[in-house]
Amino acid sequence: MRKEFRIKKNKEFQSVFKKGQSFANRQFVIYKLEKVDQEHFRIGLSVSKKIGNAVKRNQIKRYIRQAFLEFEDKLENKYDYVIIVRKPVADMGFEEVKKSLIHILKIARVLSKKN
Repeated sequence: MRKEFRIKKNKEFQSVFKKGQSFANRQFVIYKLEKVDQEHFRIGLSVSKKIGNAVKRNQIKRYIRQAFLEFEDKLENKYDYVIIVRKPVADMGFEEVKKSLIHILKIARVLSKKN
């Protein structure tokens, strides 16, 4: 995932937390914030040290980025997303992570239903 598609600065994370809407299921909490002038969506990831060791946390982040790349054409581009990972994700494989992300993005009404 290219750098312009990521949220990296704490100030940007905080603005999404404060001004955005949140949606949750058992595996993820997603915050979305509409950015009208933006051409492509951006994502920020938060994986706590409680989830596992560094290898496991990085693996989860790779799964999430890959899932977003696979359905980027179905996502609305004018949003910033912050994804907070919850503990059950540590025991999930890529397909389960992808399925859970699809579920939560449909709840947030940013993913088209033709999936």
